[in-house]
Amino acid sequence: MKQIDNIEELRKISKEIRKDVLTSINAAGSGHTGGSLGLADVFTVLYFNVLNHDPENPNWADRDRLVLSIGHVAPVHYATLARAGYFPLKELKTLRKLGSRLQGHPGKDHGLPGLELSSGSLGQGLSIAVGMALSAKIDKKDRQIFSIHGDGELQEGSIWEAAMSASHHKLDNITAIIDRNHVQIDGKTTDVMKLESLSDKWKSFGWNVINCNGHDHNDLINVLNEAKNYKGKPSVIIAETIMGKGVKSIENNHTWHGKAPSDEELENFVLQLEIY
Repeated sequence: MKQIDNIEELRKISKEIRKDVLTSINAAGSGHTGGSLGLADVFTVLYFNVLNHDPENPNWADRDRLVLSIGHVAPVHYATLARAGYFPLKELKTLRKLGSRLQGHPGKDHGLPGLELSSGSLGQGLSIAVGMALSAKIDKKDRQIFSIHGDGELQEGSIWEAAMSASHHKLDNITAIIDRNHVQIDGKTTDVMKLESLSDKWKSFGWNVINCNGHDHNDLINVLNEAKNYKGKPSVIIAETIMGKGVKSIENNHTWHGKAPSDEELENFVLQLEIY
């Protein structure tokens, strides 16, 4: 897919993706709003600047792979895939409907192009990404594997088993991206299960650690390319984000982890996006 380097254009795409997230979740009457809004900039940069992929040939063997470990933020993934040309935008309104290809968590068996796997069971995505990266190394294929994780998900022990494996095998073709919004379903991560010092934890497992602003498109482009080009170790990007980014009235509010906007709220939230 043609790479977009213009930052202003990328910002516009992010805004449209956020609108798509809100309208699709509103149409469904359920879904995960906060995290999906918070990751819109990360998904925009990945699909419109960094990933080597082809919407017209989604099964292209040499494509980069994206593993969405936090499957509940499927709305932002679906919106990005639609904006990138994998399927019609109007299909976003079928989110969570009976028979839809856009279920509440990504299901590869539903036939939606652009999905690499079914996901939703937290803690498992990094292991899958490690397997993909190891396979590429064995086959001598020059493709990159990216995985996206919530910070609350890092409380799962299987994440650290996979992290240890990636380091042991020197999988420098894998980049894990952490959505570091400091919030999970029950409240602040500091209250549920402290994660700090997060950078030191990843370093101790043998990873190259990069910190960035998860809403700064230029910063994201730079760190993602830095990670792609880093040799000898797997890389992890700790992206500082805001849950609900773009809708001021719900930012950092954990009650919007899995809540759909009403018709009235949708209208108000879209207005907030326009003036953000």
